[in-house]
Amino acid sequence: MKKATKTQWILFSIITALYLGFVIWDGNYWLLLGVLVIFDIYISNFIPWGAWKNPKNKSLKKIAEWVDAILFALIAVYFINLYIFQMYKIPTPSLEKSLLVGDYLMVNKFSYGPRIPNTPLSFPLVQHTFPVINTKSYIEWPRWEYKRLKGLGSVKRNDIVVFNYPTGDTVALGRPSNEDYYYSVRKYGRERVRTDKASFGEIVFRPVDRRENYVKRCIGMPGDTLQIIENEVYIDGKHLPLPKKAQFNYYVETNGSAFNDRQFRILDVSSADKYWINRPPQNVDNYLEYIGIEKNADGVYNPVYSLPLTKEALQKLEKSGWVRSIRIDTDNRTSDIFPYINSLEWSRDNYGPLWIPKKGATIELNETNLAFYSRCIEVYENNSLQIKDGQILINGKPETTYVFKYDYYFMMGDNRHNSQDSRSWGFVPEDHIVGKPVLIWLSTDKDRSLFSGGIRWKRIFRIPG
Repeated sequence: MKKATKTQWILFSIITALYLGFVIWDGNYWLLLGVLVIFDIYISNFIPWGAWKNPKNKSLKKIAEWVDAILFALIAVYFINLYIFQMYKIPTPSLEKSLLVGDYLMVNKFSYGPRIPNTPLSFPLVQHTFPVINTKSYIEWPRWEYKRLKGLGSVKRNDIVVFNYPTGDTVALGRPSNEDYYYSVRKYGRERVRTDKASFGEIVFRPVDRRENYVKRCIGMPGDTLQIIENEVYIDGKHLPLPKKAQFNYYVETNGSAFNDRQFRILDVSSADKYWINRPPQNVDNYLEYIGIEKNADGVYNPVYSLPLTKEALQKLEKSGWVRSIRIDTDNRTSDIFPYINSLEWSRDNYGPLWIPKKGATIELNETNLAFYSRCIEVYENNSLQIKDGQILINGKPETTYVFKYDYYFMMGDNRHNSQDSRSWGFVPEDHIVGKPVLIWLSTDKDRSLFSGGIRWKRIFRIPG
């Protein structure tokens, strides 16, 4: 063993100090064995770690240098993406106008503490599937249990949160991304979903950290009782003010003329959001009559739109002189509303009351509670749950109560009538929380060309809120 230089000792000291800090943060002291590897790399050189980078052949040496640089970059990106920051693009309008389709976010994992990955052997920057070749970007083994390292704080009410899609554990690859497996089962039946490969494709399971990333606003906290009455949220009976840029869908009847692009721009309505209900040659007279729209003096219907509007946009429209009537879109459908019990008569606009599970809280086990919390007990907290001869069995043992292991959250989009959120699929467990968006680093508008407003310069380097 050659005598180590002063520079080697300095590098060893710096790397070891950083590594020890990580070990203390992680709390897994078996990792201290890694100090021996660091010592050998920088001091003892017992194992020739870098020998592969110095072949005698010049061409091979050049290739080895490139491989070394690429491996270093991939490892660095992997750890940054895993423990510090993750980049995320807003794909849907569920949080408009707080966050817009085309916003690129920097998600801080320190905000709530980064998770140790369930599937540590994965390719960085690819969530679950390599594009083009359509193969998994991760290896199933080893599989680690949920653990979250200490962060700067915890989820707070009204935080915008990035999380893994709770019902994305099972996926029918042949269906659209916005139609989850459990919706398909409710609509078509489990047997057809499992056997009709032409319509539903392969059925796959995804670990928590490989499920799709969603972003919503946290409305309900663990232990809260949440209720929605006529689109207004109440927490433990107290009114929760709407987010500043929340929006709802409205039926907008014009004074006779169709809206133009300038008017939509004034209302801040994107191309994807404007829907002309009775655009010729569509004949929807029965529907217009059903929603309360009346014919004009000539005995025909004026143009009628379904538009998502913020409070500010609604006030502009009311003062504009462009419209004959405006009425909010009411939706009383109950079949696709969690917990999918039609007799409750819960809807998108009138929902609850619903108690949100809290770590350490105890519930009585009965038919009513199981309708709300069986997925928490069985899927999220990994228990077997059976009802046999009138008894509720958890992990094979008769139980009359259950104590929750995790905290749960209720997430909603600010675009309240165009958001698939907790009203559709229920609670978000704490182990699904990814992080908090802290910066919009780019924002693009697909309705405009690159050099004509395609980049929203005013949104760049803004803090989401």
